[in-house]
Amino acid sequence: MKVIRIVFRSIRDSFKSIIRNFSLSLASISCITITLVVVAISMTLSVNVNNLMKKVEDDVTIVAFLDEDITPERIKEIEGEIRKIPNILPGKEGIILDDKESIRQEMMKSSTTYEDIMKNWNNREDNPLKDAYHVKVESIDQMENVVKEISKIEGVHSVKNNEEMVDSLVGVFDAITKGTYIVVIALVIVTAFLIVNTIKITIFSRKREIDIMRLVGASNINIKIPFLFEGLFLGLLGSIIPIVLTTYGYSTLYSRFDGKIFGNIFTLTKPDPFIFQASGVLLLIGVIVGMIGSWRAVRKHLKI
Repeated sequence: MKVIRIVFRSIRDSFKSIIRNFSLSLASISCITITLVVVAISMTLSVNVNNLMKKVEDDVTIVAFLDEDITPERIKEIEGEIRKIPNILPGKEGIILDDKESIRQEMMKSSTTYEDIMKNWNNREDNPLKDAYHVKVESIDQMENVVKEISKIEGVHSVKNNEEMVDSLVGVFDAITKGTYIVVIALVIVTAFLIVNTIKITIFSRKREIDIMRLVGASNINIKIPFLFEGLFLGLLGSIIPIVLTTYGYSTLYSRFDGKIFGNIFTLTKPDPFIFQASGVLLLIGVIVGMIGSWRAVRKHLKI
């Protein structure tokens, strides 16, 4: 019962303190809110960028064109040699043969001009096109090594890939992610500083009350708890708007664009369970930042 009374009294005193120092409390809450909004944007970008990069990795293909006069037997041997290279996606999806006859048929279907030109290429000797292997990798980070190894194989005429485009995309997204992290860290520091000042003002305004509590034998815990609760509530109040914006804002965005931006190029992460996980993280960060700010203020300015 005594513990419950202490907790309820601490909660009551915390709310009184927030109201008493409303301007500073509002500044702390606003700073927490801004910080968590940036955190929410950062998480949303990070999750969707990872989703996009996974899609890019799935779509990135190395095309190995073979020599014109290569034999069918050598084509099969080359497939075996490619499969021995590390980082090749296993299974049928990893290596797909696009033989020159299939290429001819596809080109003839796409244009009547091609059809008129290619309709008399009835055997391999008449067909000047090149057989090609489409190779997919497990990680785009190792693509350059795979390209080099395939280029060394006898019978491979040339190797093409879109590594430069992928590297550019990775660089842009890395810069965006790192930039948001820097902003978040800066805002967390500013927020913690504001909370320290808010709690410090509260301690000074209640100095007489604290002295009386000491004289009547109140324990250090009894004196400290209300201030810690105050930081906790500042964090909770500051996390409400970011959680609402994340939950309803992202769900609305997903519905508005039907989960896709720029056609099928950029597929958004599904709201469920992302919005619930993000809301939990935002709430946790708000509480932690508030508690840390209060703890530092109590430790520094409450000499007990």
